[in-house]
Amino acid sequence: MIRNLLFSLFSFFLIVACKESPQTNPNIKKADKLYNEGVNFLEKNDVEAYLKLQEAISYYSKENDFSDISKSLIVQANAQKNRGDFLGAESTLVEALKMMKENDESLYALYDTMGNLKLNQNEYSQAIEWYDKALSAKIEDGEKRLSILNNKSVAECKLGKYKHALNILQKLDLSKLSDINLKNRIKDNIEYTKWLDNNNPEAEINIENILKLKLENNDFWGANSSYSHLAEINKKLNPDKSLYYAKKMLQIAELNKSPEDRLEAIEKIIYVDQPSNTNDHFQIYKSLSDSIQASRNDYTNKFAFIKYENTKVKAEKAEKEVQLLWQYFLSGLLVAVLIIIIILYKKRQKKLQQEKEIEIKNTELKISKKVHDVVANGIYQVMTKIENQENFDKEKALDELEFVYEKSRDISYEKPETKAIIEFDEKISSLIGSFKNGDVNTFLAGNEKNIWSGINESVKDNIYQIIRELLVNMKKHSRASLVAFKFERNNNMVKIQYTDNGIGVPGNFSYKNGLRNTVSRIETIAGEIIFDNTIEKGFRIYISFPTS
Repeated sequence: MIRNLLFSLFSFFLIVACKESPQTNPNIKKADKLYNEGVNFLEKNDVEAYLKLQEAISYYSKENDFSDISKSLIVQANAQKNRGDFLGAESTLVEALKMMKENDESLYALYDTMGNLKLNQNEYSQAIEWYDKALSAKIEDGEKRLSILNNKSVAECKLGKYKHALNILQKLDLSKLSDINLKNRIKDNIEYTKWLDNNNPEAEINIENILKLKLENNDFWGANSSYSHLAEINKKLNPDKSLYYAKKMLQIAELNKSPEDRLEAIEKIIYVDQPSNTNDHFQIYKSLSDSIQASRNDYTNKFAFIKYENTKVKAEKAEKEVQLLWQYFLSGLLVAVLIIIIILYKKRQKKLQQEKEIEIKNTELKISKKVHDVVANGIYQVMTKIENQENFDKEKALDELEFVYEKSRDISYEKPETKAIIEFDEKISSLIGSFKNGDVNTFLAGNEKNIWSGINESVKDNIYQIIRELLVNMKKHSRASLVAFKFERNNNMVKIQYTDNGIGVPGNFSYKNGLRNTVSRIETIAGEIIFDNTIEKGFRIYISFPTS
């Protein structure tokens, strides 16, 4: 019953712990909604995006949905990257990586984001390593693969490996590329890399044509890159033209609200503008640089605070949940203890009832034995005397019947038996002699007082009943004419030998009631009885028992 109870409790907690399907699970629904909101906020309001994603993570965590947690962390890292919190973004990506499996569908996005981080921090060799990891991962989106290869070529260019970069870019199949902005960006990079490699004179006009396409498609971020390339191409040979493109880059950077691109544009302007304007440009550059750093620090703190608050809330909630679970556990334990106590109590009651029933049966058996020993055998003994004696003493017979009557009344009231007033050896002699008649002759040897010295009354009573049972059994069944008892005592053992010359016992001999009681009594006094039916005629029994 306890095992069934524990199994039921286990099944209950298992059912409660089982995760529901995403279609019906309210936590997953809430998390997905928050995730989508966070993605939509990305670059418009990166702090709000980060906050939404953190809330989504808290709901995904309730269901141990590690795949969606890591996906949310990757988007969070992009929000941090956009605001210059590069170290924070790396930490977020490492956190995501710990939760992801080898075949996770978002693995390439993590590697790509890490590569972009390294590129922004001018760590070009590491950027290439992460891009290679991204390319080795499973990428379903072909255009995303082209974007990663394009970014890798940029890192190769920054390391001066122009031919490596060109080798990557010229192998790209742009014919099926549906993203016009990405296609123009790759073409722009091809032309600029050719110029870096061998000062290709056609690079400038080709980039200008690509710039027109970018502006027609409102790709202002792509236009920013083209202006940067054109300013760099003309920096040494045509400073005025370089200044023109640098200023156009500054306008686009302001339109894109990109402080980093503004800073790069001002740096290009300082290089080619009139020396008289250098100080003004430098002051603007320094002020903007300080502002960018302050902004990055501010965003770093904001992201860290959101993470801290969420962790703090989760910790407090987890503590409350632990306390609640502990209460549930204690309540469950109390119930289990009560159930066990009830079960043990019922078992105890059942055991006591069984013991009581056994006690009643033993009492009934004891009374039955006493009735057999005292009443039945006593009456049979009196009957034998009357039968065997021609001139019996009527008064003496009545006295013996009165004695049997008193014994039977003592049995009904469970009175303690009175101690025999005659010596035990005389009592044994009288008992054996009472079965002597014209057909049966009894003999007795060794029945001396010292035989019975030190033996307690209970043992004596059992021996008396055993001898009487043997004699009654002989009278009823053996047809013997001679019966002999021999008593002897060696050290702490008394031995009794019974012999008659009756018909003996058959091979399939089984105890009758009397002899069965005899065996039981022998066992009670820790004795031993041996039935010997190997003699040619008659029956012999050996009885032995300890004196103490």
